[in-house]
Amino acid sequence: MSTAPESPMKVLVYSDDANTRARIRTAIGRRPAADLPRVEFVECATQPAVVRRLDEGGIDVLVVDGEAQPAGGLGVCRQAKDEVFDCPPVLAIIARRDDGWLATWSRADAVVSLPLDPMALANALAGLMRWRLENRLPAL
Repeated sequence: MSTAPESPMKVLVYSDDANTRARIRTAIGRRPAADLPRVEFVECATQPAVVRRLDEGGIDVLVVDGEAQPAGGLGVCRQAKDEVFDCPPVLAIIARRDDGWLATWSRADAVVSLPLDPMALANALAGLMRWRLENRLPAL
């Protein structure tokens, strides 16, 4: 018997590269952990689209590609943390371990490095999904 909540959680994936978004979706899968609900992906290829979608609400976790162009995912993360009420937790994907300081500056809640390790990505996302389930502000 499953103890996972039934309603899917929305995960917004930001990257200008459709192949990168596909790799992230594939690595995460439909359910990153047995105790969590299914993931419903929302994809954005531009920074304005991310801002618009976050403003609409309902996003549970934001995954950003630190290598996205022209607006890098870490800058998008920082903007979201500064401007979005009840900002969802953010998972940043960085190309180089040395970019960890940029992820700290961006206030990302979790970081994984390229090349993508599906287990590391799923585990990081699962942790953020659990945190969001426990800390989401109630709807007004």
